[in-house]
Amino acid sequence: MRRVGAVCTLAMLIGLAACGPGSASDASVTLTVWTSQEEQSSQDAWLQTMERAFEEEHPEYDITWNNAVVSSADAPTMMRQDPSAGADVYVYASDQLGTLLDAGAIGQMSRDAVEQIREQNDDVSIQTVTAEDGEIYGVPLSGNTWFMYYDASVYTEEDVRSFDALLAKGVVSFPMTNSWYLPAFYMGNGNTIFGEDGTDVSAGVDFSGEKASEVTEYLVGLRNNPNFVNDADGAGLAGIQNGTVDVLFSGSWDSVNVKEALGENFGVAQLPSYNLNGKQVQMRAFAGSTAVAWNPYSDQPIAACQFAAFLGTAESQLSRYESIGFIPTDTSLAADSEVADDPVAVAQLDTVNNTSVAQPSLAEMNDFWKPCENFGKAIINGDVTAANAAEKTEAWNSAYDSLK
Repeated sequence: MRRVGAVCTLAMLIGLAACGPGSASDASVTLTVWTSQEEQSSQDAWLQTMERAFEEEHPEYDITWNNAVVSSADAPTMMRQDPSAGADVYVYASDQLGTLLDAGAIGQMSRDAVEQIREQNDDVSIQTVTAEDGEIYGVPLSGNTWFMYYDASVYTEEDVRSFDALLAKGVVSFPMTNSWYLPAFYMGNGNTIFGEDGTDVSAGVDFSGEKASEVTEYLVGLRNNPNFVNDADGAGLAGIQNGTVDVLFSGSWDSVNVKEALGENFGVAQLPSYNLNGKQVQMRAFAGSTAVAWNPYSDQPIAACQFAAFLGTAESQLSRYESIGFIPTDTSLAADSEVADDPVAVAQLDTVNNTSVAQPSLAEMNDFWKPCENFGKAIINGDVTAANAAEKTEAWNSAYDSLK
């Protein structure tokens, strides 16, 4: 069983401030930990199991655990309100990293923890917990992205590599009016949001020029294709369920419903490429993560940093997957028999590794979504045409000028 150390030493605290303010941890330690209900539902749940394992690995501590139910979606809000009253260790959604940093509510990971994170994860997963300063805040636990479900009675494994082949043989749903999905076509063609790695505010949003307008023209053609369905208000899943749709772009949260609908014809894969004016362009989904972090206001910064890193180990991620089904980010676990036999897990890991970009976690990203949604609606409504695609795309990009 692999274990990766993540020891915050006093030298790190003083020299690097890597585990935040405060003194070295005392032998008697109380740690407040926030996770979701399902992660701590019983004494045999993931969190309690990992707490006992941490105690065994760190006999130097006499630990009192103070667990509270706070989801990864709610934790950032509560931490921002008053970090000094927040948990020592908490789970958060990576798209909230920027706002947590602004509030001073998240601690930089230690040198040893960073080594662990870099060993375990691909570049995209690492980027989800990397701030504008280039430092790492938190340890990825599970990925958050979307991929492709398909009817395997309609398509071959070769077909599902091409968006255009999908359209030629069946009905394809795609949420063009959803701003989490629409950028996949643009980002594959070299358009960027806050620079190449999503951490450069000064780079702004670059959905301009021919590299953007030609994608818009493609999307206008897609809208007009009789085999295309805009997936809004659940139309895609409903179509899979009633047999009128053959392809659905969604995430792991829809796997049970799609499996039930398709049965033995259940297919799932990473994102395809599409033919853009004679060249193959790889679609790229936003990828985020659910990560575990420590609070720089903690009275026990060393123990808090250590435990956050411990929760992100391969052993812990596998335990979390086995108990509640959250697909891990640790790349070594792709070879674990249980993960490898789960086609949804394989599709998510393949997508993160091969066909994604890290979703920017800067606070400015909050202002990206609405103009993108509106542009998708303008394409669907016919306000954007092949004739005005360049003009409309530039106007859309101009809506982001204030973010630089």
